Amino acid sequence: MAAILLVHGAWHGTWCWRDFAARLTAAGHDVRCAELRGHDGSRGRLWHRIRGYVEDVGTAVNGFGTPPVLVGHSMGGLVVQKYLERHRAPAAVLMCSVPPAGALGSTLRFLRRHPLVFAGANAGLHLGPVVGTPALAREMLFTPDTPAEVVDDCFAQLRDESYPAYLGMVVGRPHPARVTTPMLVLGGELDQVFSVDEVQATARAYRTEAEIFPGMGHDLMLDQGWPAVADRIAAWVARAQPTTSGVG
Repeated sequence: MAAILLVHGAWHGTWCWRDFAARLTAAGHDVRCAELRGHDGSRGRLWHRIRGYVEDVGTAVNGFGTPPVLVGHSMGGLVVQKYLERHRAPAAVLMCSVPPAGALGSTLRFLRRHPLVFAGANAGLHLGPVVGTPALAREMLFTPDTPAEVVDDCFAQLRDESYPAYLGMVVGRPHPARVTTPMLVLGGELDQVFSVDEVQATARAYRTEAEIFPGMGHDLMLDQGWPAVADRIAAWVARAQPTTSGVG
């Protein structure tokens, strides 16, 4: 059995891991979710930085009896990378993560598709408008083929995201050379936030190869096909944990 800490990304909260965490738990792992500050479901304005989210991960890690495997999605992947620059972990999984080059490429792609939405997000200094309609939530987080009930359920729970945290995703690049933790890097074939090329670049930076799930979008833990993602992580962790146990 491995200890696993799940770290959500922008706009999300611990709710996004409900079924995913249950499946990992059923595989025999001790699974918990880190709640990044301000992401408890309230609709208030967020004004936090990536370093604050890194502190939240450290607090959650300290709640385990043994160091957990870290699983970070999207912005949570950047948080995990920054945490690992100064701390060690038995292993880590990056799911559709902010790449080491940062989120500028993603930003420019969104700007080309939705200049008015992007302008509104910057004018208001908040990131909510980027997923501010069901259509945008589908485009950014899922695929054209994702069932409507999946998209609608997710959209109903999405919240705003901190503008300083967004800036941290653009300019606060991680330093893979400082990280020795074994990595599993996963992506979605149809991800509209971070492309397959960016996921593969992330894997190369951490001296491994990316695994891309066909037909899936950005939210690998919610999109149809998520059980295969959970099972892949469970199997990889089961193999990686015995060789890295005792790492502090």
